[in-house]
Amino acid sequence: MRPVIFSEMDFSHSSIFGYIEDLQELTIIERPVRRSLKTPEEIERLTVDEELSDIERAVYLLSSGQDIQGTSVVANLPVLMRQNPAETLRRVLPKIREVLHVAGVEMQLTAAVSFLTVLQEELVSIHTYSHSFLHIILHNLEHRDAGVSNAWLETLLAVIEALPKETVRHEILNPLVSKAQLSQTLQSRLVSCKIMGKVANKFEAHIVKREVLPLVKSLCQDVEYEVRTCMCRQLEHVARGIGTELTKTVVLPELVGLARDEGSSVCLAAFETLVNLLDMFDADDRSQTVLPLVKSFCEKSFKTDESILVSLSFHLGKLCNGLYGIFTPEQHLRFLEFYKKLSTLGLQQENGHNDNQLHLQTLEQEKKYISVRKNCAYNFPAMIVFVDPKNFHLELYSIFFCLCHDPEVPVRYTMAISFFEVAKLLNSDVYTIHKELVTLLQDESLEVLDALVGHLPEILELMTNGGENNGSESKLLSIPDLIPALTTAEQRAATSLKWRTHEKLLQKYACLPHIIPSDQIYYRFLHRMLTIILTNNVLPVQKAAARTLCVYLRYNRKQEQRHEVIQKLIEQLGQGKSYWNRLRFLDTCEFIMELFSKSFFCKYFFLPVLELTHDPVANVRMKLCCLLPKVKSTLKIPTDKHLLQQLELCIRKLLCQEKDKDVLTIVKRTVLELDRMEISVDAEQLEKEKQKNEGRSTNINDKIFEKKRRDSKTSSVLSKSVNLSISGSSSGTLAGKEEKKSKLVRSQSFSTQVLHPKYSNIDKCPNKSSATGYTSSVPGMGKSCMLSFSDDSFRTHSAGNSGNAAFPSSSSRNLLNSADQKNNGNKESQSRKMSIKNRKSNS
Repeated sequence: MRPVIFSEMDFSHSSIFGYIEDLQELTIIERPVRRSLKTPEEIERLTVDEELSDIERAVYLLSSGQDIQGTSVVANLPVLMRQNPAETLRRVLPKIREVLHVAGVEMQLTAAVSFLTVLQEELVSIHTYSHSFLHIILHNLEHRDAGVSNAWLETLLAVIEALPKETVRHEILNPLVSKAQLSQTLQSRLVSCKIMGKVANKFEAHIVKREVLPLVKSLCQDVEYEVRTCMCRQLEHVARGIGTELTKTVVLPELVGLARDEGSSVCLAAFETLVNLLDMFDADDRSQTVLPLVKSFCEKSFKTDESILVSLSFHLGKLCNGLYGIFTPEQHLRFLEFYKKLSTLGLQQENGHNDNQLHLQTLEQEKKYISVRKNCAYNFPAMIVFVDPKNFHLELYSIFFCLCHDPEVPVRYTMAISFFEVAKLLNSDVYTIHKELVTLLQDESLEVLDALVGHLPEILELMTNGGENNGSESKLLSIPDLIPALTTAEQRAATSLKWRTHEKLLQKYACLPHIIPSDQIYYRFLHRMLTIILTNNVLPVQKAAARTLCVYLRYNRKQEQRHEVIQKLIEQLGQGKSYWNRLRFLDTCEFIMELFSKSFFCKYFFLPVLELTHDPVANVRMKLCCLLPKVKSTLKIPTDKHLLQQLELCIRKLLCQEKDKDVLTIVKRTVLELDRMEISVDAEQLEKEKQKNEGRSTNINDKIFEKKRRDSKTSSVLSKSVNLSISGSSSGTLAGKEEKKSKLVRSQSFSTQVLHPKYSNIDKCPNKSSATGYTSSVPGMGKSCMLSFSDDSFRTHSAGNSGNAAFPSSSSRNLLNSADQKNNGNKESQSRKMSIKNRKSNS
């Protein structure tokens, strides 16, 4: 179909017909979509009465519904069992059993999975399960479709583990005798082989010997090679069930016979079973029976049958270590050379001189050789153990080099996965494989890089700290070419479409402060992380870069570099023009709260975070509100009291000024959460402030005591002068004034006794609302009282009153006593005059 470009459309006669043909092709493409729609009749047939219960609907659909509806009911069987097990067993399960006789493959597979789910979730007792479900499973085992038969077999094998021994013996083992006969179908005998392996672990050894082993021997001699192969692979399970003695006398002879079988698949199964059972054979069996078989396999693999090369290469590491104790030096060297040959299989002919002499490999051979080399890469750690790590450089380094530089990605991928194990085994000699690490880091395939990155922190730690015996020189030499390799790997991952590999790489690069000097990280990696945060479009990658940047900042001890990075974070992210950058700033602050101390966050990032409450984008304000509980948790009282006030002010502004409904909802929810939070108290700072306040109070008391002492002297002098100036013939007017003065002194003394010591310096607290919402005025104190502490002129003219008003002293009591004595003297003189007048009148 030709593309239609309107800017270059030609409206000639031929062109118009061309466009019409294109449109017709489009209508043809759309026709199958229309035909896939359901007709009204089909919709009517698929419609079910909504008033039916779940059980009734299931029975109806199984009885008269279509196949897809019946399959849906079967898939929903575990749900029905949870809701109403009794009715499901009574009404639904019989219908399922009936339908399965004629069901298609999809319903059969669904039923096998549902039956297994019912067993695994223990929706019914095992007795009920064996009574209701087991017979259906056994009946469908011999389904004509191999996939269906295997599905039911997997369900049965899981059921055997849970069933009681007697049930297994009567329901499964006894019928198995007839199912395993040659007269039965091939599928029936294959099923019997797999059941044998499972049943052998269910019963005691003597029962297995009497009832199972005869059937095992019979199936090992079956006329069909598929049956012999299947039974051979089950011999491992049988051997584990019957123990070492019976394995040596019964299983091993059968394996030897099968290893010499004419069928290559049977020989391969026998070889793999022998390798897996090496731990059950003693030294004599290994040297006299197993080793000759293995040697014949190795010879046969190259000379006559290359089909077993893949399996042999896969098991070679386990085989070499399993037979290590019985190898002679010659045999040891022979198996090592065999491994080296397999490691380069298919690569030797690349440098040939005559094309006619080259063997033209088929595609299947190439795939086989790649699989062999991949298996050799998989077994490389085991071969290091086989030759001893001390001999690695001499015996295996050349093979290690070839496998790391293999032309096929699967081989290098496997080497990248195994690299960490190799590094651990080499220990102090790990520096010998540094070049291969750099090679894999710079590999052109991201799959290889992804496999290597999984254990990159551990590998780099071993590289820098593993060579204790080699001094620091080798470790220093490894740094220059390692850093370019790491930066190249990150740049390649960044330019690819595989962002998960990039994210994983950035996460693992957080280990670099333990490996690389701080200056190198600052100039080569830290700024790169900031660039990724600002320019990358993938959120997980940006978050990974932000966290790694915070780690780098955490381990950077140079204040200038720290301040520069902090300033860039605030200016380019927190105050950035793009709302996306401001969101990433909040993510970065969350990582800072996780990695740094609370005081560090409060010092540099608390206020910049709160500034985002005025952000014009609702998403930023919304994310900020969700972060506020964590922000509040960084505060300590009383150190961060001013920051707490700022936080409360921002919350009030959001509550009062926010217009976005979604943001306001989150703000209200956040306020409730903040109210429930308890702010941590800085006990040390609190104690310091307490001691400071106590010292200040002590100084004030000392000053007041000195003032009282001076006032006391002034009062005593004043009282003497008053006593001398007042005569016995004082008028009643003067006595009234002194009485008023005495009352005033008493009232001021009582009103000032309730003052707390911290209000003694009241001139420092203005009579207005403070920042914390508390007023500084004190009940019972007027302006005259404040002046008594602040106004020097007032204190000069009325020193006695001022001192007594604030702190009652002995001078005030003397003054009051002298006034009382004057009043008493006046009363006595008046009484004498009255008595003289009375005498005169009487006379």
